[in-house]
Amino acid sequence: MADYVVDAKNKRLGRLASEIASILQGKRNTNYEPRLAGGDRVIVKNIKGISLSGKKTTQKIYYRHAGPLGHLKEKKFSDVFRKNPAWVLRHAVNLMLPKNRLRIQRLKRLVIE
Repeated sequence: MADYVVDAKNKRLGRLASEIASILQGKRNTNYEPRLAGGDRVIVKNIKGISLSGKKTTQKIYYRHAGPLGHLKEKKFSDVFRKNPAWVLRHAVNLMLPKNRLRIQRLKRLVIE
């Protein structure tokens, strides 16, 4: 059970999220077992220094559905990142983890400072 400290300054969002997801699953350990949640914690620092490639800062859009038909809400990456940069990384890591009952346990071990 180790603590990994990751500096997010000048790192790409997707590459950082995939690296964090593999650590949270326990794939860095020699005793990796897919059916176990793993025990490693990840502490991320300098979250405001994350970068995206190309025009994604202006063109990337997050969608969510708000109940009734036709009520699709959308927010631009730049607005979401300005308001809550930790959510952006947590959302990316969440989507990269396997969709099973261990996902919640793994996400609890992600600490964003």
